[in-house]
Amino acid sequence: MAHFAHLDSDNIVINVEVVNNEVITDGDGNEQEQLGIDFLTQLHNSDGRYKQTSYNNNFRKNYAGTYFTYDPVRDAFYDEQPYPSWTLNEDTCRWEPPVTIPDDGVPYIWDEVTTNWVESE
Repeated sequence: MAHFAHLDSDNIVINVEVVNNEVITDGDGNEQEQLGIDFLTQLHNSDGRYKQTSYNNNFRKNYAGTYFTYDPVRDAFYDEQPYPSWTLNEDTCRWEPPVTIPDDGVPYIWDEVTTNWVESE
């Protein structure tokens, strides 16, 4: 199955739809993203703002979810920024805290006020 993210005019994911692989396979047996876009555009009589996303993260960095952003420069999907202090890792397109979470078996939560990890209660 192929997955396609439907984007709004700001490149925010509205929803993700599943399309049978046969729909996106051309006469030579090659998968073509545009075939899926054309299919969904016709099916929903929509604006055609779709991008294929990979459930296995094989392309476009991350599997798209509702409210994710599609960045055409990076050709990648990324989630909403969880905290103002976190930065986007350019290689993974995932948000990272300014301090690495301790690896000591204790459960932690992020505290934006102190910009550090605190033990969860």
